[in-house]
Amino acid sequence: MIRLQKLISTAGIASRRAAEDLIRQGRVSINGETVRTLGTRADPAADDVRVDGRRLRFDIRQRYILLNKPKGYVTTRRDPQGRRTVMDLLRGVREYVYPVGRLDYDSEGLLLLTSDGDLAARLMHPRHDVERVYESIVQGDPDDSALEELRRGVFLDGERTAPAEVRRLATSGKGRQQTTKLLITLREGRNRQVRRMCAAMGHPVRRLCRIRMGPIRLGDLRPGHWRDLSLAEVEKLKTTPRSGRNRPAGASPRGPSSR
Repeated sequence: MIRLQKLISTAGIASRRAAEDLIRQGRVSINGETVRTLGTRADPAADDVRVDGRRLRFDIRQRYILLNKPKGYVTTRRDPQGRRTVMDLLRGVREYVYPVGRLDYDSEGLLLLTSDGDLAARLMHPRHDVERVYESIVQGDPDDSALEELRRGVFLDGERTAPAEVRRLATSGKGRQQTTKLLITLREGRNRQVRRMCAAMGHPVRRLCRIRMGPIRLGDLRPGHWRDLSLAEVEKLKTTPRSGRNRPAGASPRGPSSR
């Protein structure tokens, strides 16, 4: 017997969180009986599980997609404000896929989307400390003390961020036009974390691009384009070990969010 929200996610209908909403709304039934209780279990081999009257299939092929998200797209399936979403870029994809974590409207780069609810939940759970690597172009030229503070952690919302890896790649321009490219590796996800960390150091982000998530790299995929992950890449994602790094006192694990 398997939890109902997991079955719905496995069938590619919705993420586990969205599946819980479907259950609460009375849109899910088991053997003809409407279910509204979270934690209800069902047997996919014996029970007739339906969402909005449509029987779920559990033999579908899971889809794993890598998208190079451009600026100007919202990382969600639908946007109440009518803005373009990353789903508008996935022409030809018929499976119900959803983003693993977020990139904010003005950020770009690597975004994973999948119909595999188990893998998505694993990658987004803070205990796994999945690495996320960003190229960040910031205003000005941060000195060594500012970079070291970024590495140790910055106080956001009263809590220090987890230790990060920060490396200076290049500095260009002069005066007010001077910018510096940083390579920043995080193992937690707070709302717009990279942007807020850099702003706290007095060096606001001009451009932000995620280039790696766990073992998956963006590579030379063009902005706005997508591709399916290879079988080897999917296997690497499924077997990615947690980093095992210790968080400093006062740092709380956070799930992935927008950057």
